[in-house]
Amino acid sequence: MSSNPNYSFFQSVEKSFDKASKFTNWDLGILEQIKACNSVYQMRFPVKLDDGSIEVIEAYRVQHSQHKSPCKGGIRFSDEVNQDEVMALASLMTYKCAIVNVPFGGGKGGIKIDPKKYSVYELEKITRRYTAELVKKNFIGPGIDVPAPDYGTGPREMAWIVDTYASLKPGEIDAAGCVTGKPVTQGGVRGRTEATGLGVFFGIREVCNMEDTMTKLGLTVGVENKTVVIQGLGNVGYHSAKFFREGGAKVIALAEYEGAIFNADGLNEEEVFQHRKATGSILNFPGATNLAKNTDALELECDILIPAALENVINGENAPRVKAKIIGEAANGPCTPEADEIFAQKGILCVPDMYLNAGGVTVSYFEWLKNLSHVRYGRMEKRLTENLNTKILEQLESLTGKSVSDANREFIMHGPEEHDLVHSGLEETMITATREIMEIWKENPSIPDMRTAAYVSAINKVATSYAQLGIFP
Repeated sequence: MSSNPNYSFFQSVEKSFDKASKFTNWDLGILEQIKACNSVYQMRFPVKLDDGSIEVIEAYRVQHSQHKSPCKGGIRFSDEVNQDEVMALASLMTYKCAIVNVPFGGGKGGIKIDPKKYSVYELEKITRRYTAELVKKNFIGPGIDVPAPDYGTGPREMAWIVDTYASLKPGEIDAAGCVTGKPVTQGGVRGRTEATGLGVFFGIREVCNMEDTMTKLGLTVGVENKTVVIQGLGNVGYHSAKFFREGGAKVIALAEYEGAIFNADGLNEEEVFQHRKATGSILNFPGATNLAKNTDALELECDILIPAALENVINGENAPRVKAKIIGEAANGPCTPEADEIFAQKGILCVPDMYLNAGGVTVSYFEWLKNLSHVRYGRMEKRLTENLNTKILEQLESLTGKSVSDANREFIMHGPEEHDLVHSGLEETMITATREIMEIWKENPSIPDMRTAAYVSAINKVATSYAQLGIFP
């Protein structure tokens, strides 16, 4: 998050928090309570590897805030995992959930391993043992703490977790809600894969629909015909590119670690993805120009820049050369605090990661609700809606004597599937959160940037919860 080596990751999150808390009127004690991590569970456990040797695994689970229950946050498998990083990520989850009005406290977990160095069977043993350790100390459960996938984990690991939890808690009817990001067959929700990229699109689109903001930036209202540059063609970058292209914008450049490509007429992310699959690189894509360095893409003339790869890619050194009018942080911490200050001076709008990439946790919330209700979204109303719409259409056609085109007929008659409802809920969430942050910024023009306004929004909501819970007698 911070490029300053004197700050740990957790301290840099606290620094952003302190910067924003000056714009609130909360008691210092409440602010200190919000900043603190409530519980840090550091564990060591032995695992027998395939070659018969025994390795002691280091792992963590942090519950940052219980102003709402359960806690929520991913589990990452990485040899970079340490207590400071897990505490920082847990605190960011608290603020992220508050901003997008998802009723969870922040949590985070990590296992200090490089998953590439272990067999599938070894990874399964490590994941199941970690889950058992969490169950022992009451650090997991649908009403206590609900993990999710993060860096180095995915639906497979979540399936192992839910299976282990259910076997240790026989008869717990809501066991499936102990973790999200599961395969659909194990109680997962449709629409989870594209959730973060779609959330990025909804958030930026809402900013682009705000007339006063766009006038200030010297841009026209709406996403249509805007030029977009995206760094990263992983899950988030790919889906961001897809939804911007489908929304009428032009993705003029894509960057990956091996290089970047540019085409003023626009690129199709699926074609680039297939080209990369076939050749091992996005470079030399037909009709596109190769850029000398992948970071050159960050400095191209464009309306919207989406860093969707690593942290700290835009810093005090290259921020002065960024020419985009809007930066949408799809990755975690792609812009350093030094970059933020430069953007504020240049009049560039940086839409912060802590709410913009909240699509994942928002859809995780929908999955958790699905698990608690034990019914698939759309199952109750899909046919009713279709039958009702068919009748209305038939009546309209008979009264007017005109018939509707096939494409419109299909659209009007369509009853919502699970992914339609999930996308709709995500759209509502991102639009509401964007408007709330912008309203705070408008009411207090001395707030320097949108990131600080987002923190103010989070602090106000968490502090209100604490105050209303009567935690401070």
